[in-house]
Amino acid sequence: MQPKYSPVKEFWKNFRKQKVAFIASVFVLLLILVAILAPYIAPFDPYKPNYDALLEPPSKSHLAGTDEYGRDILSRLIMGTRISLSVSFASVFLGMILGTILGLMSGYFGGWLDRIIMRSSDVLFSFPDLLLAIAIVAILGPGLNNVIIAVTVFGIPSFARLVRGATLEAKENTYVEAAKSMGAPHRRIMYKHIFPETVSSLIIFVTMRIGTAILAASSLSFLGLGASPETPEWGVMLSTGRDYLGTASHVVIVPGIAIFLTVLAFNLIGDGLRDVLDPKTKND
Repeated sequence: MQPKYSPVKEFWKNFRKQKVAFIASVFVLLLILVAILAPYIAPFDPYKPNYDALLEPPSKSHLAGTDEYGRDILSRLIMGTRISLSVSFASVFLGMILGTILGLMSGYFGGWLDRIIMRSSDVLFSFPDLLLAIAIVAILGPGLNNVIIAVTVFGIPSFARLVRGATLEAKENTYVEAAKSMGAPHRRIMYKHIFPETVSSLIIFVTMRIGTAILAASSLSFLGLGASPETPEWGVMLSTGRDYLGTASHVVIVPGIAIFLTVLAFNLIGDGLRDVLDPKTKND
């Protein structure tokens, strides 16, 4: 008797073969664990200044050194992991939900609705992502909540176009035509028969988009449009530490490395998932 086929086991078997992506996923899981446990594992209070330890280099007592107010950089980095991941995850998943709905409607119904959604997306695509985010935050005002809104907005058209393309292809399948002929409601057809065909593409794109969201949120905070200056957020840490780059470079290098490694890890995971889930690459 042959063992029952399990798509989850098959995915896990293929994903483990992607060594780089697997290592990157372990790194991301550790980051998520650090974000969850941040208040409990931070060795010092990330907000409390210590004027007796200003700009100290890395040492046994402060493994990543201290900043211009004597605050422990490692503690601020750990707390910043929670903030940066929360902002990026929230903005990407909100953009995914709204973009998926719009993409499904655009591809399934077509006509004037498709033209309105796609032309609106083209307008948003005409602006660079960061420039559009800056414009939105400038209108709404600085703050992490407004950063989430800004990053969500510039992510919607990308998700909408991705899902629309998958929907146009999926709605030509025989089982979709059969469901229509049997009088199934449009909502049931879209979410039961067409949406599952877009899931693999969405998973890949979401993973890569999280890295983009981290960069965008950090950039906005670096420009003074995101988190407040006392907040232990990676972009803020870069911004406040740039004045000391010549005298205490660790203040900038540590959060810079954190941003670089995190964005790289998500992109590597996305590449690995594409090799596993994209049917066009499975046969290569």
